[in-house]
Amino acid sequence: MTDPDQSELAVISVAADKDPKSVPFYKYNQPASQPAQFMSYNRVTPDKEPDPDMASYNMQQQQGGFVMKEDRDNRPIGSYDAEDAGLGCCGWIITIISYIIVICTFPVALCICIKVVQEYERAVIFRLGRLLPGGAKGPGIFFVLPCTDEYRKVDLRTQAFDVPPQEILTKDSVTVSVDAVVYFRVSNATISVANVENANQSTRLLAQTTLRNILGTKNLTEILSDRENISHTMQSQLDEATDPWGIKVERVEIKDVRLPVQLQRAMAAEAEAAREARAKVIAAEGEMNASRALKEAADVIAMSPSALQLRYLQTLTSISAEKNSTIIFPLPIDLINNMMSGKK
Repeated sequence: MTDPDQSELAVISVAADKDPKSVPFYKYNQPASQPAQFMSYNRVTPDKEPDPDMASYNMQQQQGGFVMKEDRDNRPIGSYDAEDAGLGCCGWIITIISYIIVICTFPVALCICIKVVQEYERAVIFRLGRLLPGGAKGPGIFFVLPCTDEYRKVDLRTQAFDVPPQEILTKDSVTVSVDAVVYFRVSNATISVANVENANQSTRLLAQTTLRNILGTKNLTEILSDRENISHTMQSQLDEATDPWGIKVERVEIKDVRLPVQLQRAMAAEAEAAREARAKVIAAEGEMNASRALKEAADVIAMSPSALQLRYLQTLTSISAEKNSTIIFPLPIDLINNMMSGKK
């Protein structure tokens, strides 16, 4: 009699040869205390939501003590249980031998086993290739075994690096060169060592691609006028992306936006033309206001003869105060009035 699980596997294998997309996705489970068997962890089809009954069944299996291999492999650093953290028989033998060597060479072993890290540093210790429980050590003195332990120092201070100039095509098809500066620090020393090979270099490369992706969705006007918003968006995206690496991005600043020479000339000519137009408008408004003032003054003088006489005397005073060789003989105001009345 055929096992139902084996029949289901045969059906899945035939269906996968015909159309891989139509085959449900399965995960496998192999408890240590039972023989290998097939267990559906979660069935997901391309056009259907996960089955609630199946999810409930999976939860019961997990509560019953079964742990999926994929879940165990994808757990965060430091969340392994006692079985995962065990050194094994050979590991314990090597560790005991290391302790014996340290005890036998006690005066000399102090120089090798005792290490010191500064206030701004942490030491991540690996014992036989496994992370030592308790997390990173420091600041101060810590102890390592000479034959089994190796450690890496991690600097927790804020660091900065320059993003090289990136040639970016903006949303309105303008090529610009933009560079920036990024400030970051290590927030979790253990994760920064265990989850990424080189956290600093990875952050630098990610900053370049993030800068290109963000500025590629902006117009030239937005890049030139909204640098603060662009910097904040880039900082939030970088901080979210580098969190699994134990990196905290504190600040991002856009340093310089360089435009092509021809575009700079065109923008300068446009700005100059706009300034000239504004200057002409201001000059025209000034002449119009001055003309209105002169007209009002002329109307006032025409309505009052005494005002005309005062203006005449003021003009004579200003002319006589100047140092020149011209002699002016003013005519009596009455004679001028008679001449004006005779013309009428």
